[in-house]
Amino acid sequence: MNIVVVESFAKSKTIGQYLGKDYKVISCQGHVRDLPEKSGMVLPEKDFAMKYAIIGSSKPRMDEIKNAITQGDILWLATDPDREGEGIAWHLKTVLEEENKLENVELKRITFHEITKSAILEAFKNPKSIDNNLVDAYRARLALDYLTGYQLSPILIRKLKGAKSGGRVQSVALKLICEREIEVEAFKPQEYWTIETSFSTESIEKITAILTTINDKKIEKFEITNSTQAEEILVKIKASTFKIKDINKKRTKRNPYAPFKTSSLQQEAHAKLGFSAKNTMDVAQSLYNGVDIKGRTTGLITYMRTDSNNLSDVAISQSKEVINELYGDKYLLTRKYKNKSKHAQEAHEAIRPTDLKLLPKDIENYLTDWQKKLYDLIWKRTIASQMASAEIDELAIDIISENNEFGLRATGSETAFEGFRKVYSEENDDQNYQLKEKNKNLSKISKDEKIKPIESDKLQHFTQPPARFNEASLIKKLEDLGIGRPSTYQNITLTIKRRGYVNLDKRRFIPTARGRVVSSFLSIYFKKYIDYKFTENLEIELDEIYRGKKEWKEILEEWWFPFKEAIDEAANLRIRDALEKINEDLGPHFFPDRTDGKDPHKCPKCENGKLQINNGSQGGYIGCSNWPDCNFNTNLSVGAKEIKNSQEHIILGKNDDGLSISLRSGPYGHYVQLGESEKNKKPSRAAIPKNFNIEEITLEIAKKYLSLPRNIGSHPETGKMITAQIGKFGPYVKHEKIFASIPKNEDVFEIGINRAVDLIVEKQMRPAAKY
Repeated sequence: MNIVVVESFAKSKTIGQYLGKDYKVISCQGHVRDLPEKSGMVLPEKDFAMKYAIIGSSKPRMDEIKNAITQGDILWLATDPDREGEGIAWHLKTVLEEENKLENVELKRITFHEITKSAILEAFKNPKSIDNNLVDAYRARLALDYLTGYQLSPILIRKLKGAKSGGRVQSVALKLICEREIEVEAFKPQEYWTIETSFSTESIEKITAILTTINDKKIEKFEITNSTQAEEILVKIKASTFKIKDINKKRTKRNPYAPFKTSSLQQEAHAKLGFSAKNTMDVAQSLYNGVDIKGRTTGLITYMRTDSNNLSDVAISQSKEVINELYGDKYLLTRKYKNKSKHAQEAHEAIRPTDLKLLPKDIENYLTDWQKKLYDLIWKRTIASQMASAEIDELAIDIISENNEFGLRATGSETAFEGFRKVYSEENDDQNYQLKEKNKNLSKISKDEKIKPIESDKLQHFTQPPARFNEASLIKKLEDLGIGRPSTYQNITLTIKRRGYVNLDKRRFIPTARGRVVSSFLSIYFKKYIDYKFTENLEIELDEIYRGKKEWKEILEEWWFPFKEAIDEAANLRIRDALEKINEDLGPHFFPDRTDGKDPHKCPKCENGKLQINNGSQGGYIGCSNWPDCNFNTNLSVGAKEIKNSQEHIILGKNDDGLSISLRSGPYGHYVQLGESEKNKKPSRAAIPKNFNIEEITLEIAKKYLSLPRNIGSHPETGKMITAQIGKFGPYVKHEKIFASIPKNEDVFEIGINRAVDLIVEKQMRPAAKY
């Protein structure tokens, strides 16, 4: 008998239909052994011995595998083709050997990157042994993450009230987010103005141009700094006549984008579809495992955890056929892509449809809404990668006033040949493309042609702070720094959210007060271990293990002993000393010099106290040095101001039925109330989120809160309604009996169906915090 072990039930169902009656396919449902969630499971003093245990939920699955094996069988380990999959195969082999279940049993390891009949049968023709280098890389990473978590977390919990835990890569991601927040808070917008004029000609109804020169001198960005200055120029322009001075035209080519790898798929699915990294990987996993199409389960995409942009020769050949048939020969230009990342595993393949002839429209009735969207995105990206370049005519029209005082420029673009853009264009590219399309048909204009001004306007602008990271841009930044790998990106962002170190505001990461204090502490006492270059070099060394160039225990030894010294030093810290260092680190940012020359640390309440950063159960906050005599405190924000709390009821107005609506304060914070309490009848009430400025509550806003709960939409799988509401512990979404908190900086009235489902899924799948 042939016993085949795969990781998921869906995969076992798909693979089972390709094999004969002599094969039994069993799912191990992922990891079967792991390090128990307690200290002492990795022993550096004993040559990094690791104490594994079978995961509780895995015992029935292991029993099924053990009971299925008899002497003379062939055991095929068909776990995923990556480091984690090799680790699972090794654990299965080890457990079965320890229980003497492999006596007279032939063990074979097979891997495949797509679940199609041809790929599965080919894998069975070419079995191999378990890759010990890959297993060592798995064990080294597991030991590193375990030791970091179980050594660092107790320090954080003891020294910083409210801190949860620390992790090797997650702490680096938190550092990135906190550093970006400091840039945003420290940013001072700078005002500047531009002059925009619209013209018409005999051939074109409207051209829009920007003032670029005055008396042949180029206007610098910050040369026009106020409305008065802009108005003076505007008056002169309106009194001038103009003609075309010069026409510049050049043809440029835009090449298609490479096929997806894990990080680029997560980034593009976030930008185009609004998917979180977890959404993307869950949906991709379901497409990889297989979908029931016309009574047969079919794997629709290749393996979704990869850092390669390569396409197989078979995929390129398929793409040629599809492009020729759908778009014609002139749209075809096959290409080979090289990975830009020096850490990429060239042996793997990009994420692509297993059969490019399976068009999105042909299978849409068999897919969920999310599967349809993601498959369509992957199919288009793959096809576009083998198409001809787009050809764009870029035009610049220079316009000059008759007295040569003012020069303006109109720019535009016209598509000469769509090329790959007939199928696909990236989100950020779409925006640039739309800007260039603003001026149409500029090619109709002739040099020296006189044109007539229609209208002129002065436009005020302010420079913008650097954008906060969203999931996609954070993953991109980590990838650029060489930190993290395809299998880890999703968990990095999930972990820092679960720990309460960051919130999401309009899908952008904002560090919480707790996250900022934790990151500062780590930057002071564990600076080396959250350094970007150090973390990248450690990732490179881990990759060297699976390439057979490094020995895993040597790398652990080099890392462990200096790290343990840093842990021991931090363990002896007094909490007061740690807070002093945090104040030295963050103080200059949160208490910047004031323009009036006054002391930024001076307490606004007691006058002789000094403001300082303290730490409580909710994280960092600003308090007075004279506490408890002075109880002033406020949020951790730049330029602290005294909080104003109203303990009195404030009547905001009345509703359409004449009932009063009031703002009140209770034990769980502020809330609005409709009417007054009556005997045996409680009035309608709605909580106000703690992060909402109560001074901005109006009658209309109060009515809005009293209208809750809000129906968001139907769950894509159950069809049941998901609602949004605010309770005494804050905003949440509800689906059937599942309640999931909405992060502080997300709006209960704005949260959409994708984000709501994401929160529900996270709540359903949330395990106990491991480190």
